[in-house]
Amino acid sequence: MKRAANKPTHVTHGNVLDDLGFSPEHATALKFKAELYQAILKCAKKYSQKELQIILGEPQPRVSELLNGKIANKSVDKLLYYAGRLGIEAKARFAQTHKEVVEKELALAD
Repeated sequence: MKRAANKPTHVTHGNVLDDLGFSPEHATALKFKAELYQAILKCAKKYSQKELQIILGEPQPRVSELLNGKIANKSVDKLLYYAGRLGIEAKARFAQTHKEVVEKELALAD
């Protein structure tokens, strides 16, 4: 039996968070958290877990969770704290890329 050609099974928007159905505002928060985590992880890999316990002021299980990507229960504030403890200067960039969201909200209010 012949296999069907590689036909797409779904339409993608080019952004995994959009494809998963997250609202633009929630997606923005998740992207920010992910970028912050990546910066922390890049710096944290230079140290052992024992050293990170001292630097971050956290017990080993929390350090292990951080290194293994378990950040769903970590607030942005906590991640910013970790970044600061690791000597990472966090800078945010702001740009209005989803103007249609604002226009939609205004249209619904009428």
